[in-house]
Amino acid sequence: MLQSIFVPINRAGWPFIAVFFSLTVIAAYFSEPLGWVGVIITGWCVYFFRDPERFTPTRDGLVISPADGVVQMIEEAIPPAELEMGKKPFNRIAIFMNVFDIHVNRVPIGGKISKLAYRPGKFLNASLDKASEFNERQSIRLTLPNKMDIAFVQIAGLIARRIKCDIQEEQTVRTGQRFGLIRFGSRVDIYIPRKIPVLVAIGQRSIAGETVIADFELQEPSRNGEIR
Repeated sequence: MLQSIFVPINRAGWPFIAVFFSLTVIAAYFSEPLGWVGVIITGWCVYFFRDPERFTPTRDGLVISPADGVVQMIEEAIPPAELEMGKKPFNRIAIFMNVFDIHVNRVPIGGKISKLAYRPGKFLNASLDKASEFNERQSIRLTLPNKMDIAFVQIAGLIARRIKCDIQEEQTVRTGQRFGLIRFGSRVDIYIPRKIPVLVAIGQRSIAGETVIADFELQEPSRNGEIR
């Protein structure tokens, strides 16, 4: 029960928490109402940077959600040109994170990072389709043990102004491994080959490191869903 209340904080958040706490102390010295406003803002900052452990499925072939949030779109699209994956369309699953979601991103499937590419851009609302093309982004190409490639992309949003990516090219990564975060409200797109069935539906909430969104070993059609 205590673990569900006292959630670990991502280390990238501590400098922000320290700044907000310091400003709160100063504000409280001059004005009690401002001090309470600072307490609320500091509390939100702590809440934003929470980083709980996740129970990741480990079977080979499973593609796990790289982000907490709502599956916003599932469509065919060409991976970002900077990843040099050709003009062949992939299935793109877009997961939108609002400011209340956990923003720590996780590797969707184990393999080797074959290319990283950062591209500056705009800060449109991440829920818009054109955000994948025009917004600031960090694109990642990952090569699986079977030599197939997937891609996943961190996309900045209207409020998000900083993408943090902690992996390097040629690095071997594991499914569910933390690899970065985006501040504050954003989106992660993942591109998988079209022949791989998608196991989530538009509108479904996914959990980073836990929700299975595709399966390279499954022989069945992609799944649909509806609100009930």
